[in-house]
Amino acid sequence: MPQPTDPHEDHLDDLPPARPVHYAEQALLGALLLNPHRLTDIGDLDASQFGNHAHGALFQAMRTAPLPDPETHRSDPGWLNIVLDGARPHAPGLTASYLHTLIQVCPWPKHAPTYARMIRADHARRTLLMHAERLAQTATDTTLPNPAVTTLAQADTLGQFLDTLAGQFAPHPGSLPRTPVPGTPAGRSSEEALDEERLLLATATAHPAELKDMRWLQPDDFTLPLHATVWQFLTTLAHNGEPVDPITVLWEAQHRGLLADGPDPRDLIALVSTPVGSPEYWGERVLQRALLARAFDVGTRITSYAEDPTNTPHQLITGSRRALADLTTLRTRWQRSISPTPPPPRQPRSPAVSRAGPPPRATAASARALR
Repeated sequence: MPQPTDPHEDHLDDLPPARPVHYAEQALLGALLLNPHRLTDIGDLDASQFGNHAHGALFQAMRTAPLPDPETHRSDPGWLNIVLDGARPHAPGLTASYLHTLIQVCPWPKHAPTYARMIRADHARRTLLMHAERLAQTATDTTLPNPAVTTLAQADTLGQFLDTLAGQFAPHPGSLPRTPVPGTPAGRSSEEALDEERLLLATATAHPAELKDMRWLQPDDFTLPLHATVWQFLTTLAHNGEPVDPITVLWEAQHRGLLADGPDPRDLIALVSTPVGSPEYWGERVLQRALLARAFDVGTRITSYAEDPTNTPHQLITGSRRALADLTTLRTRWQRSISPTPPPPRQPRSPAVSRAGPPPRATAASARALR
């Protein structure tokens, strides 16, 4: 919600209190109105980085208006009028009295570069919040034709923005954000997800040989701990060359203690006895769901960081990069799952044979010599 232009309106009951950056914007604009030549001291600041639209319009008008002569500016309000006339088409609520208010509320005009850094930092936080919210929304958008690819592209955009921020704010040693991280969202174990995991376990039991090429799927990708444990010992049996069928699965489950407080033996046999399709297909479905769930978790975690005004830009960068790193390993496994298995390398011929060519045919003279 845009901040009010008039500081006296902050006391209205139906408006929230202005955030600290609002006063930083006022102080910066007041310093520039007093001394327009400080525009060259505030670094790379853009009008779009202001949280208040009217403040941004006023700053843009300052950027475009020719700088006045310092001596003339002290006694002539001509430059102030030019700036006001340039900003009014974009912010009709601006008045000459508000410009004088900005000058009055500026504590120290020489602190203009510091005020500008505050504005850039708050804009970085708001932009990071936008990217994080977009990542979480993309990860849960069921209308996307290729949700994994689109979500990973959004994660790349967020990562590129963090790289840009790292170049704008000088790094310094600091702790990670102390913002409480939200827990795993409810509803992740949907019935559709459970059905896909059941079908995977059943087809894996029917076609255990295919599990040797599915190392990209891990127990942590499953939404139900029971399914994760069954998958773990299914792959172990397959990799060890042990017989795999519903009865051997049941026997292994008994040794692992799954039947003590878990499913009835008949239920477990039924779980792995209805194969449909191939394990690879269902494995990719399970992994994609895990990837999207992880992306959603990352987006909500970074959103929590960005919504916390106590975090500095450096903390936001460090914490957000750590969060994105949690997606990297799963992303690597996902890309491995959808990439075709490369053909085995061709065995090179022996260099000596290839250089020498076929053995020479025996001649008549050599044959007589051997007699």
